[in-house]
Amino acid sequence: MSEILYLECYSGISGDMTVGALLDLGADCKVLEKTLQSINLEGYHLHFGRTRKCGIDAYDFDVHLAHEGLHEHVKEHEHEHSSNHHHAHVHRNIKDIYNIIESMQASERVKALSKRMFDIVAEAEAKAHGILIEEVHFHEVGAIDSIVDIISVAVCIENLGIDQVILSTLWDGQGFVKCQHGVIPVPVPATVNIAQKYALKLKLTDNEGEMVTPTGAAIAAALNSGKQLPENYLIKRIGLGAGKKDLKNANILRAMIIEDSIENCKNTEPNEEPDELWKLETNIDDCTGEAMGFTLERLLEAGANDAWYTPVYMKKNRPAYMLQVLCSEEQIEQMQDIIFSHTTTVGIRRNKVQRTVLERELKHLKMPYGDVTVKVCQHKEHIYFYPEYEDVKKICVDHHKKYKEVYQEIIEFCKYSGNL
Repeated sequence: MSEILYLECYSGISGDMTVGALLDLGADCKVLEKTLQSINLEGYHLHFGRTRKCGIDAYDFDVHLAHEGLHEHVKEHEHEHSSNHHHAHVHRNIKDIYNIIESMQASERVKALSKRMFDIVAEAEAKAHGILIEEVHFHEVGAIDSIVDIISVAVCIENLGIDQVILSTLWDGQGFVKCQHGVIPVPVPATVNIAQKYALKLKLTDNEGEMVTPTGAAIAAALNSGKQLPENYLIKRIGLGAGKKDLKNANILRAMIIEDSIENCKNTEPNEEPDELWKLETNIDDCTGEAMGFTLERLLEAGANDAWYTPVYMKKNRPAYMLQVLCSEEQIEQMQDIIFSHTTTVGIRRNKVQRTVLERELKHLKMPYGDVTVKVCQHKEHIYFYPEYEDVKKICVDHHKKYKEVYQEIIEFCKYSGNL
């Protein structure tokens, strides 16, 4: 089972905080350095260290830039276009950024994720300034430290083998920050645009100043799986990335590798495994039988665990049908698309349900009449055999046999076969 990364953004999120947290989780800094050395980018060196925030030990990742012959420490981005950055205004457009990303020796996944994060920032900045994406000229966002931050996140995500990321609410500050265009409100426009488009949850705190940078918001948007934190989970590893601000709360990004404890535990009954599904349901009173039958077929073909109709009476005593579908959380959007596309319903209810699933295994048997697939299930000391309907049907049709006789014959064969 792939591991889940949970980012706890109760002190905001920025590029350097994310890289620090991922390195603290165990991402290989040597792999990161080697990848960054392969890109056509000069005038910086990396800092890997430890620091304390409100007494908590955290990983301190930073980029030191060469400026006027001196290496200066780049402060955390109070705003991506802030004049507080201590390096020259390097202007790059999205094509320039793409060229830099393509120049590095890394997998296509790392390159695609890096581009995705910059695309998100570019879209947000274009909307904020009322211009086309191609016209966006990255200033500090496109400068060395931010390029390194974004590429580093992509490299570390791949290095850790992360396929799924869950986000907490992004906590931000309040007030105003000064940028090259003037004084703007917090959350800054680019961050707000990203939060709106990618449905990121924001929570404002009483801290003065910016805690969620556009780069941090873009990282969150690009990584977010859209899933909720499980009610119960096991923590496998913890990483803490330090920010550069001194807040009344610890300025850290906590990253945790977790596993859903429900998926990794057994029920108190032996050989039984708890499972969770989602049930979608809708009442339909103005749809043709052909359309409803077609919809049911499409749902099952798309991989629904089950789908069925139940006769019901709706308002004004109208006879109708309730369509119910069982599916995984990942399938919800697909199932809803099918229902909305092929029926007349305008709303779908959904809720999480739990089920208990017996241990089961498919066995393929060679019978005198032909091959048969049998589902073998176990509950405590009892074993049950369930022949597949289509196989039983074929034997009955091909050999002019009675269904009950063939079914029972297969069961008896299973019971006394030494192969099961």
